[in-house]
Amino acid sequence: MQARLDPWNANSQAMNAMLNLENYLQDSSLEYSICELVRTRASQLNGCAFCLQMHTSDARKAGETEERLYLLNAWREAPVYTPRERAALAWTEALTLVAKTGAPDADYEQARQAFSDRELVDLTLLIGAINSWNRIAIGFRSQPAVTPTGLQSSAV
Repeated sequence: MQARLDPWNANSQAMNAMLNLENYLQDSSLEYSICELVRTRASQLNGCAFCLQMHTSDARKAGETEERLYLLNAWREAPVYTPRERAALAWTEALTLVAKTGAPDADYEQARQAFSDRELVDLTLLIGAINSWNRIAIGFRSQPAVTPTGLQSSAV
């Protein structure tokens, strides 16, 4: 697969607007671990290799365990996630797959129980942002920063 377009060179103003949202989210009260789990789970659902590599790498650097990353695709059955993380993951799936799910009331209520109103807005923005990043990366065929041997590459 070959990269199609560098969105940063094509429209830095738009990409910087996306970064401004990311900067806001970074300063929100959402736990970094939840943010990376949400980003990784949405990227799994969307099949975004670029974002999966980035966010699993960032999560590991921040202390996330291999076990929790490996089990993320089966989080409902895995006992390693907190109720707050489970609520975030359910809301992530509901909104990432919104055309199929319609954002079920049960997932919304679970999120309402685990997050304040402000946090729920931030979580929803986080989910929307990673879905946008996935679409940018997939649409323009951004390449993950790994080689076939798994070693970090200097070119992205």
